Amino acid sequence: MIKPFVNALTRQGPLWGILLAVLFYAFPALAEGGAPKIDAGDTAWMLTSTALVLLMTIPGLAVFYGGMVRKQNVLATVTQSFATTCLVAVLWMLVGYSVAFTNGVGEMGAYIGDLSRLFLTGMDMNAPFVLGAGTDGAVATTIPESVYMMFQMTFAIITPALIAGAFTDRIKFSAMLWFMGLWSLLVYAPLAHWVWHPNGFLFKDGVLDFAGGTVVHINAGIAGLVAALVIGKRVTHAETPVPYNPVYSVIGASLLWVGWFGFNAGSALAANGRAGMAMTVTMVAAAMAGIAWMTVEWIAKGKPSVLGIITGSVSGLVTITPASGYVDPAGALWIGFAAGVCCYLGATWLKAKFKYDDSLDCFGVHGIGGIVGALLTGVFATSAVTGDPKIAGLIDGNPGQIMTQLEGVLVSIVWCAVVTFIILMALKVTIGLRVSEQVERDGLDHALHGEALHH
Repeated sequence: MIKPFVNALTRQGPLWGILLAVLFYAFPALAEGGAPKIDAGDTAWMLTSTALVLLMTIPGLAVFYGGMVRKQNVLATVTQSFATTCLVAVLWMLVGYSVAFTNGVGEMGAYIGDLSRLFLTGMDMNAPFVLGAGTDGAVATTIPESVYMMFQMTFAIITPALIAGAFTDRIKFSAMLWFMGLWSLLVYAPLAHWVWHPNGFLFKDGVLDFAGGTVVHINAGIAGLVAALVIGKRVTHAETPVPYNPVYSVIGASLLWVGWFGFNAGSALAANGRAGMAMTVTMVAAAMAGIAWMTVEWIAKGKPSVLGIITGSVSGLVTITPASGYVDPAGALWIGFAAGVCCYLGATWLKAKFKYDDSLDCFGVHGIGGIVGALLTGVFATSAVTGDPKIAGLIDGNPGQIMTQLEGVLVSIVWCAVVTFIILMALKVTIGLRVSEQVERDGLDHALHGEALHH
């Protein structure tokens, strides 16, 4: 439309040509029809964030979990994280992304995406991605869809990998792979659509989850609890565990902390002030939670443990996740304190009272932390951070947001618990879930992978 107009004016005389040249140099968007552009800075930040989130699973989570199990199960434990990364990356490329982040068909779009991105076909590399383009509430970005897809892939990878902490030391490798694959497609992808896609019914209801309180942490925590109950206790459950190398766990927790900046600040989808605030509150909450857990454990047991303080900081990272793009540093301090206390009680008192064997406290940290964080988002969300008076919580005069958050929590719990249970029972009656008692006592490394640590 612009080209014929330019030609027509320039035929009127050289003065018009000079005027047009000045306008086009002053306002280059006119020359390009006002088309939106990919922002190089935002894209660079999102590429970095994607790498940081992948770092959380491999090596972060692998080393964090691997350092806490018995020596004869270290290789099996780290392999769970690595194999899950490989498997979910392929499934996300084939169908997972399409199910989670496309518009869907008609009214079903509130619950599931369509297959328009099957095998990742149809992505435009040269234009900014608009999530939910053509629908109400579409979210415009300044990055290519391939970058958005990759960022979300790393979330899809770490979520099932977290679940492995609940059933370490006793699950078959084949059963683990089948479970992770089915769970990522049947549980994770639909919930991601409900919460993060503009067509999703929880998105439309106003549930706030900036970086994965419901989609990642409640989801993984509840799945871990169900898995621990269905698979049953370790035969060595009554024995005092001897962690292989707590230093490995410290390194893993440190990698998780650094990677979490990509997780939370990257969820701003741009290199902007909101990303900076998300990074700030992530740091504050993790530090406060580490202090809170350490203090409670010190009072209860007389000594602060290494595994305690690092688990406490991870609980703070978990709990701030849903709130990270909505709260200020003061809110983050309270959220971190709540995380350290509540997750400590979840990993010690609650587990002891109900006698379930959540090996590495997947539910105690991620389930409890995710629930607490989602609900406290409804308390501490503030328009001073969100920039929108409608996106606020109790402290900004919107107590109703707490009930909205509760809806998201309950839907996540019910959906995850029911479908996870079905998947596990189907595997139990087909290929079986557990290794033999003798293999469990001797260790999984040599029996499942033909390898073992010799030092």
